[in-house]
Amino acid sequence: MNELYYGDNLEIMRNEIPDESVDLCYIDPPFNSKRDYNQIYNNIGKEDAAQSMAFVDTWEWNTRTQVEFDEICINDKGLFTAQTSDLIIGLAKILPRGSLLSYIVSMTLRINEIHRVLKPTGSFYLHCDPTASHYLKIILDAVFCGQGGDFKNEIVWCYRQGGRSNNNFSKKHDVIFMYTKSKKWTFNADDIRIPYEGTGGYQTSGKGVTIKGKTYKPNELGKIPENWWDIPAIPPMSKERLGYPTQKPEALLERIVKASSNEGDMVLDAFCGCGTTVAVAQKLGRKWIGIDITYRSISLIQKRLTETYDKDIMKNVKIGGIPKDLAGAKALATKEDDRLRKEFEKWAILTYSENKAMVNDKKGKDGGIDGKIRIAENHDGASMYRDVLFSVKSGKVGVSMIRDFARVVDRENAVAGVFITLSEPTKDMKQEAASMGDYDSGYMKIDKIKIVTIAEMMAGERLNVPLAIDVVKSAKASSAEDGQLNLE
Repeated sequence: MNELYYGDNLEIMRNEIPDESVDLCYIDPPFNSKRDYNQIYNNIGKEDAAQSMAFVDTWEWNTRTQVEFDEICINDKGLFTAQTSDLIIGLAKILPRGSLLSYIVSMTLRINEIHRVLKPTGSFYLHCDPTASHYLKIILDAVFCGQGGDFKNEIVWCYRQGGRSNNNFSKKHDVIFMYTKSKKWTFNADDIRIPYEGTGGYQTSGKGVTIKGKTYKPNELGKIPENWWDIPAIPPMSKERLGYPTQKPEALLERIVKASSNEGDMVLDAFCGCGTTVAVAQKLGRKWIGIDITYRSISLIQKRLTETYDKDIMKNVKIGGIPKDLAGAKALATKEDDRLRKEFEKWAILTYSENKAMVNDKKGKDGGIDGKIRIAENHDGASMYRDVLFSVKSGKVGVSMIRDFARVVDRENAVAGVFITLSEPTKDMKQEAASMGDYDSGYMKIDKIKIVTIAEMMAGERLNVPLAIDVVKSAKASSAEDGQLNLE
């Protein structure tokens, strides 16, 4: 059975994945390459804990990081090689206790766990950019080469998409390190061959390439790719694009999965993001494990799989970490980890909207808006699309919150709002919401302000509104049948 986990990948790997059970691991861990490198290295400026939420690659030194740092350096459980502990101790002498060292400590723990879960014949691909690749390389050496493993390749993924610089060389490549756990590993050369292009200046004959008088016959399947891969990034208007900021093309992952695993093998992505590794592994007949700390990623993967295949595909997926009852929801709401500060809100909105709403990732004050969804409106045959807003509360609630939320709905020119609460609403709150009346979209009437409890949501209640995307799909189907667009 395939597995999809919501939560901290370190905890999940330690608690859920057995020793030597994974054939291939690929990760694309976050790092803030857009920040000034000098700022990252020297820890210039105040660290913003709120930036460590989904899609924002910032790390800060905090109590959690100190505990992780001590675990590696003291090594009282013997989990780390001497080289690994000595490396972290040495780096702490030259790096300030800030973003970069926090990132290094975090990645060391996780790389060490990935080494543990890999089979002796397993391979590991770590995808990164030049901001921290040199630090990650020495961590990988300490963990893998210090335990009989081997460094195989520094793969350079080249792409041309994106803007250009006028004052330096445009940054148009990522780095992918390939390591193996032992001197024996899977490498399916014939599955990844590409066409020959040119002969490097050597003479050619009808039988092949002639080098220093000796003729080499080309393989009919093509050549094994060099360690630089010219694979296009995903174009802005591509059907493959899901709106996830660090999404990688499936062609890139297909080459990795085909090269270093076989059908039926287990593939792990411990930072699975929008699920490209998961999708490729599924397509190629591999088993897979995906882990991510953000519920948006988990919901996006579920949506990606069900839209590519069907809803039945999730019957064969073990889901871990997602609240299954009220106690689980309360546990998520009260987590102290800064990285999960807004996760309760995101989980509530995406679950209630069945992954169709947009959550608000804005740092700091959100203006009273935790998310929104676009619905269809049809009056006198004129179709428009309007917003329904969400507000999520995990603490004590009162009638003033309903009044404040109603003002936000009016301020944003939205047509309605959904107030999701972990606590039971008071009688005054219910009366205030009811006094707001309803809104008629032309398709159906909905409450102007609707109060939904987490308990009701866990019992199966879901959003029921005329979603714009569903109306458009219906209209397109109608148009295909009768030759005209009909939104009535």
